Amino acid sequence: MRRVLLLAMAVVLSACASTPPQPSRAEFPGIPVPEGLALETDRSTIIESDRIKAARLVYRGRLEPESLATLYRSTLETSGWRHVSSTSTGKGFLQVYEKPGGSLQVSIYEGGLFNWYTWVEVATTYLMGPTPTAPAAAR
Repeated sequence: MRRVLLLAMAVVLSACASTPPQPSRAEFPGIPVPEGLALETDRSTIIESDRIKAARLVYRGRLEPESLATLYRSTLETSGWRHVSSTSTGKGFLQVYEKPGGSLQVSIYEGGLFNWYTWVEVATTYLMGPTPTAPAAAR
């Protein structure tokens, strides 16, 4: 049984080592992607129309969830996002932010075989064009 487990872990580790990290999403410049997180394109979705841009971006890595939650909060607040709420559960962290014309939810948790990976799900919505609080002439 030990040999099977060791073989399975070796296969998983070699697959992780060969997966190059993806670049951050240029469509969402105010949302950081910490080093060590790779975009899971098959689990992510971006929707764009004339009036709205929305996305659910899923990242995977091997980072400490609590440190990652602290990093997201400080970086997002520096980028102009207003912190609305944070929730810490036994499974991870959920943070909600807003700014004029935009909303953002960041979910950080561990999962996978033996909680091997740290997952970050970023769900965001941006209104395109003039925002309700900022007239077009002010931009």
